[in-house]
Amino acid sequence: MTSASDAVVTASDAVVTGVGLALPGARHTADLLRTTREPAEPVDPGTLIGRRGLRYKDRATQLALCAAQDVLRSSGLLPADGEGGLTVPGDSVGVAVSSNLGNLDTVCEVASAIAAETTSRISPMALPNASSNVIASSVAMQHGLRGPNLMFCNGPTSGLDAVYWAAALVSAGRCDRVVVIGVETANAVVEGLLGEPAERLLDGAVALVVESGPAARARGARPMAALGPYTRRGSVRAVVERVLPGGRPAPAIWFTSQEQPPALATPGFPDAPRHDPTGVFGRADGALGVLQCAAAVGRFGTHPSGTALITTGDDTDDAVAGLLLHSAREERP
Repeated sequence: MTSASDAVVTASDAVVTGVGLALPGARHTADLLRTTREPAEPVDPGTLIGRRGLRYKDRATQLALCAAQDVLRSSGLLPADGEGGLTVPGDSVGVAVSSNLGNLDTVCEVASAIAAETTSRISPMALPNASSNVIASSVAMQHGLRGPNLMFCNGPTSGLDAVYWAAALVSAGRCDRVVVIGVETANAVVEGLLGEPAERLLDGAVALVVESGPAARARGARPMAALGPYTRRGSVRAVVERVLPGGRPAPAIWFTSQEQPPALATPGFPDAPRHDPTGVFGRADGALGVLQCAAAVGRFGTHPSGTALITTGDDTDDAVAGLLLHSAREERP
């Protein structure tokens, strides 16, 4: 498969068959299309999935476990009533998690404790939470997902990168489906690093199931969206030119994280309404691309045809990623 940094790549027949949410004030994908912030209580993982298995887990892992359970049920990979285990072999399901800052608080706490005292000060139950891949591995162990297991911490493009590599795993035959999770938390450490107050930071998780079309059809799953071309370039304009050569197909909506996206009718950019879910749910960092894809699925629920352009990053970042997501009813070119 061609490097995404050099050309457009398209996953062969990869579809989205489930969405899971663990976000304040959002129960359905349509909620991701809101344009105004509404008061909402923080997500309580114990209320959503029960407290069993959450002890000693940091908040990022707990939120990811909530989104994972939701997406496994919504996609039919777990029974909706919670009775019984996976409906498919565990080795057919991979995990790809994107989080730039998810367990940063744990890492800082462990490092501070070691600096102040010694390693004997660290609880053997807490130390694994400082591992960079603790979220992805915890999700896999919780549900017996024995396929490939990946953790992405890749800056502003991280979420879309995770979606792309999930599709690449499926297309390469490494597994039939991948649970993709984007998660970030709001805490004092993240606030200090980013210089943002907690109310402007995402504290939640979003999940997708990216699955091969044949595998989805074989188990009677209904696709919610189909993945189109993806690329990773040095600017927003370059991404748009690669994903939409000649401006076609014209997207029905553009999910962008730019603070000031190009105005409508700007040459070289799609003449489509823009939407940024971070205005409601807070700065999403590594979870952004997954959040945007879930929002696109929400739009397809009320606009069952057309495409959605998704871009993460802007021209001030080291890279920008772009993905075209098609309605499940829309034929891909």
